[in-house]
Amino acid sequence: MLNISGNSISDKVDTKKYEAFGKVESKTSSRSLARILIGFLILIVISLFIPWTQNITARGYVTTLKPDQRPQAVHSIIAGRIEQWFVKEGDFVHKGDTILYISEIKDDYFDPNLLDRTNQQIQAKELTQKSYDEKVKALENQIGALKEMQELKMEQARNKLIQSKLKVTADSIEFEAAKTNFSIAQRQQERMRELYDEGLKSLTDLESRMLKLQESQAKLIGYESKLLSSKNELINAKLELSAIKNEYRDKQAKANSERFSALSNSYNANVEITKLQNQYMNYSVRIGLYYILAPQNGYITQAIQTGIGETIKEGASIVSIMPAKYDLAVEMYVKPMDLPLLKKGQEVRFMFDGWPAIIFSGWPNVSYGTFGGKIVAIDNFTSKDSKYRILVAPDDTNTPWPEAIRIGSGANGFALLCDVPIWYELWRQLNGFPPDYYQTDSQVASNKAEK
Repeated sequence: MLNISGNSISDKVDTKKYEAFGKVESKTSSRSLARILIGFLILIVISLFIPWTQNITARGYVTTLKPDQRPQAVHSIIAGRIEQWFVKEGDFVHKGDTILYISEIKDDYFDPNLLDRTNQQIQAKELTQKSYDEKVKALENQIGALKEMQELKMEQARNKLIQSKLKVTADSIEFEAAKTNFSIAQRQQERMRELYDEGLKSLTDLESRMLKLQESQAKLIGYESKLLSSKNELINAKLELSAIKNEYRDKQAKANSERFSALSNSYNANVEITKLQNQYMNYSVRIGLYYILAPQNGYITQAIQTGIGETIKEGASIVSIMPAKYDLAVEMYVKPMDLPLLKKGQEVRFMFDGWPAIIFSGWPNVSYGTFGGKIVAIDNFTSKDSKYRILVAPDDTNTPWPEAIRIGSGANGFALLCDVPIWYELWRQLNGFPPDYYQTDSQVASNKAEK
């Protein structure tokens, strides 16, 4: 017994007959307990110096690395009425396969011969444009002919003007000669009168001189009249030359006006042809849009629009398709206080939903059922829940991710930071300090080089 009380029973009970009394009174049990406690304390102290990997835990979801590999909805570019389905949910489709057929619901496109009628309008407008082009050519030929005719007429008028000038010159010379003859006839008549008065000449001679004087005067008047007529002809030649210029200028201006009008009509016809051709191509493309095609290889996951005869609007989602080939990734969301500790290329470990795992976040090497990845992108802005999105791709140097993982499934990730002793990690947690700033070997070398 422990002999705690002052009353002893050793004189009343023979303790040697009972094994239990011997074990209780033995001193070896207390020494074993002390050794165990001391060993456990030493183990705890030693474990405090075991390396511990700091990490940041976050919840994420499986997605794809490239945007074109993520699930997408197939939309209808035009409004229509569902007529026939060619696929069902779960079917695999190749790029260009027909998913469904829709019919037209807008009255502007009900005409079954819409393309043929539009083509006929284009041909009619092309003939109209051709007619205007021919008219332009005819007017250009007419303008050329008018220019040639103008040159000939101008040459003829200039020649006539020169002739009129020469005639005026000749008539002027004749007029001057007539004036000289008249002056001579006057002097001769005066001398004859003096001789007649002196009795040296007869009256007949005087009358003969007077007759010659009248003849010279008549010739002078005739030549003067002829000179004035020549000057009038010169003026008329000048007027005719100016009239020819004005006449053909008006004719050419009128022809040019008609030519420009024809060109304007031709350009308008060309504009209408272009519009009709554009309209024709739009109609042709619209007819091809009646068949909704698969944008890429993948699986039909969900039919958003259902039934036959249901109308859909422009841009409405019809079915969702999951691409057949994709590169997996995980998008995880971290708190703003943890964002400075993360860098591109940093290692991250994941535990996917549905895969058993034994996690030792501080000792990732001894964890079971986790898969490695590396950070490839970090958003520069926060999401709706005020967290930053981190995109992590698989690590090619590590265990491949399970092939059965589906996009959208959950994943628990923890980004690996620095290796520190356990006592340091406990001290940091008790004081509420953040983890140590993570730096790769290349970053440390670059920092040393800057110093």
